[in-house]
Amino acid sequence: MSSLPLIGKVALITGSSKGIGQAIAERLAADGANVIINYASSANAAQQVADDINSKGVGQAKIIKADVSSAEAAKTLVNQTLEAFQQIDILVLNAGVLENKTLEEIDEQHFDKHFDVNVKGPLFLTQAASPHMKAGGRVIFFSTSLTLATSISPNYLVYAATKGAVEQLSRVLAKDLGQRQITVNTVSPGPTATALFKHGKTDQQIQFIANLSPMKRLGEPEDISAVVAFLSRNDSQWVNGQNLRVNGGHVV
Repeated sequence: MSSLPLIGKVALITGSSKGIGQAIAERLAADGANVIINYASSANAAQQVADDINSKGVGQAKIIKADVSSAEAAKTLVNQTLEAFQQIDILVLNAGVLENKTLEEIDEQHFDKHFDVNVKGPLFLTQAASPHMKAGGRVIFFSTSLTLATSISPNYLVYAATKGAVEQLSRVLAKDLGQRQITVNTVSPGPTATALFKHGKTDQQIQFIANLSPMKRLGEPEDISAVVAFLSRNDSQWVNGQNLRVNGGHVV
């Protein structure tokens, strides 16, 4: 077990009770890290993920409820993580919200909700966690390949704007935290086969989107978690300030 790449590390993964976040928590724990499963409302799902990880006897998992859309909640989540595992080495800012509306449909509440969860939360979590991170620490933001896609539809307006902001946070923070040997990178998935992605889509619509990829499939959560696992390891120490678009060539 001592040969596992993340033994002795602690990873805080926001929004990790399901989907891509769950896959990340499971992968980092399998690589030896102790992990915090953060959730906002899905307590049963979060506990199941933690129980499954703990049953494997590698990295330990604990659950913490926190709405990551406020600076105060960010501080609380960091403090509870430190109480649970005494350190933070890897911060994965996976939690996000996506509600599609066009220019005519958006209102101030829609705008604020998306920027609070997708931008303000990750920024203030990084602010709260980074003083406790040592050299070799990792901060991993999440964007989307849609920020580069020419095929983006009008109803992704505010969501895409938040992810453009996230990419700039990551780029600038890489210069800042990099001085302390903490890397900051962004992972930008393409269409990924999660329950959230499939919700409200017909089988035909899902297959149409899959066929847009040269590989003729959707990404799987494990495709994304494998890249996060790489960014979390010592192997990635010279990768800083980068945006890894994990989409199988869907967007190039």
